[in-house]
Amino acid sequence: MFDFAVFGSLFLTLFVIMDPPGITPIFLALTSGRPSKVQRRMAWQAVCVAFGVIAVFGICGQQILDYLHVSVPALMIAGGLLLLLIALDLLTGKTDEPKQTKDVNVALVPLGMPLLAGPGAIVSVILAVQKAHGFSGQVSVWAAIAAMHVVLWVTMRYSLVIIRVIKDGGVVLVTRLAGMMLSAIAVQQIINGVLQVIHTS
Repeated sequence: MFDFAVFGSLFLTLFVIMDPPGITPIFLALTSGRPSKVQRRMAWQAVCVAFGVIAVFGICGQQILDYLHVSVPALMIAGGLLLLLIALDLLTGKTDEPKQTKDVNVALVPLGMPLLAGPGAIVSVILAVQKAHGFSGQVSVWAAIAAMHVVLWVTMRYSLVIIRVIKDGGVVLVTRLAGMMLSAIAVQQIINGVLQVIHTS
């Protein structure tokens, strides 16, 4: 039978970590100035990339980390540094890359990973898969992962309406706000990684 306790626990955990409401201003900042069709495609690409990364790590994540001799704290610190670089670009307005390159980069990095499929989400999925007992437990875990990504896609897809309301001036404000939020997330992720290194040493 379907295990609703496992489903609810993992879904809520991923919801808090991946934070669909919080990702909205960052998505708007990174996709502003593009046609609606391109923005919708980028939302879909970002969710697909995130799901792909989560799925790979859910299936063989511990083996990948062990093979590469990469610890979870190292993964957190690296992800934090990457997010910090993106945040600085948003804060300073240095986001004038060629459009085609920018489209691909935004969908893959930082939206797909590490914003959506970040270290926290990856570790949570690895642990949930390891703890799930039997076929029903595994089905519940993967159903929660799929449901979370549907929520992410819906959130980003319909957040595009906001751009039409706030116009160019509002987009600039949202971009700076997103840069501040993203820099705080990045610094906190680095701190968490360093603290884990200290605790395990």
